[in-house]
Amino acid sequence: MSDAAHALRVPWERARVLVAGLGVSGRAALAALTPRAASVVTVDRAAPDADVQDAARVDLSTIDLVVASPGWAPSSGLLVAAREAGVPVWSEVELAWQLRTPRADGSCAPWLAVTGTNGKTTTVEMLTSILSAAGLRAAAVGNVGTPVVTAALDPDIDVLAVELSSFQLHFTHSMSARAAAVLNVAPDHIDWHGSLDAYAGDKGRIYERAQVACVYNVADPRTEHLVREADVEEGARAVGFTVGAPARAQLGVIEDVLVDRAFHTAPDDPARHRSAQELATFADLAHLAGPDGVVPVHVVANALAAAALARAHGVDARAVRDGLRSFSPGAHRIAHVATVDGVSYVDDSKATNAHAAAAALGAFAPGSVVWVAGGLAKGATFDELVRVRLSRLRAVVLIGVDPEPLAGALARHAPDVPVVRVDPGDTGTVMQRAVSSARGLAVPGDTVLLAPACASMDQFASYAARGDAFVRAVHDLTGSETELEG
Repeated sequence: MSDAAHALRVPWERARVLVAGLGVSGRAALAALTPRAASVVTVDRAAPDADVQDAARVDLSTIDLVVASPGWAPSSGLLVAAREAGVPVWSEVELAWQLRTPRADGSCAPWLAVTGTNGKTTTVEMLTSILSAAGLRAAAVGNVGTPVVTAALDPDIDVLAVELSSFQLHFTHSMSARAAAVLNVAPDHIDWHGSLDAYAGDKGRIYERAQVACVYNVADPRTEHLVREADVEEGARAVGFTVGAPARAQLGVIEDVLVDRAFHTAPDDPARHRSAQELATFADLAHLAGPDGVVPVHVVANALAAAALARAHGVDARAVRDGLRSFSPGAHRIAHVATVDGVSYVDDSKATNAHAAAAALGAFAPGSVVWVAGGLAKGATFDELVRVRLSRLRAVVLIGVDPEPLAGALARHAPDVPVVRVDPGDTGTVMQRAVSSARGLAVPGDTVLLAPACASMDQFASYAARGDAFVRAVHDLTGSETELEG
């Protein structure tokens, strides 16, 4: 479909809108549309308050626009029918872009947008910390929690740090970010997109119409390819980030210093190609170090990506340093829960795919991890993950309604590693049983690591609910939180 085919063809006051899905983003869309559209109809088979539970009963001849929640795949019957009928389908992000509220000066708050298979939330939160250190009223929105449309209607926000999933990007058609980043692309959500190329293509949509910079990962050539394929605004630059020494137009690391060779001087400065500007040091990231006291490589990469986006927005180097110093990571990301009988328990429930789980496992010593893993595989395979991180494993505890994808990879590549499968049974006790099994496999000095490599929805409401259940189960080992370290 052309851009025109995605446009709303009637004024808002005459628009009849269908909101598909009443999750967080769907309800935010409903709230934004109710005072603007002529009518709003909601459909969600799992929401008792939806106007329609059965999508097959929707008469698309009475609809001018469909706003689809991220859970609705492009192959959903309703969305297929809408496209065939010529009814535009928007994401809540597209709706937000269309409804942006101008600030006092008449301009709309610019968007700094982030996507990637892993690291999105951390990068957006780092970016928000940097923007705040620069004295800007910044909001972390999108896949990180707050719906984009809610923030886009707030005229008091100076700049939005927007985390976008591939789901959200698929039906986003006109967004023009001031700067955008794809952190990495690894197999994920293949069941939703149909193929890795389709998944990557949706990630790449974040670069379309970028105004100042397209930030890519030097270590992931696919991200640079997505930049090359994008149709950007005139003057927008490709800016790489690397955990090695940066080339021109890149941010990177020299010894223990994060440096900028992209935004450090004016474009016409003859010294541009011979100099770099210090942004921060590893000491400024020391509070983000792993169990071994070393700042993980992926944390450095995320910091550089956040810095690149902030610098594209004109933030000075001091604010980058101050923002990274003050950044505190959110819950369920390599979070030490407790030490019980000499065994550490670490919650990385946010590791919802193989790429993230590999990063988590890599932070620990060889042979020291009792790995709690499993859940909704989303069509992914785990052979490469197990092969690369085999040396870290003492044992594995598998949860999930269908543990076969991980069990098969372990049988093929780690036949000597003990594996315990937790019967799905009562989902309310699955994490208690998993932690109990892990405790029986661990020895003093080991780490029981929850890094599922899978989504949570087969047994938990969210990765956060899964992490919370792990934390409770660890606390239950002694019957008192006060007896635990950390």
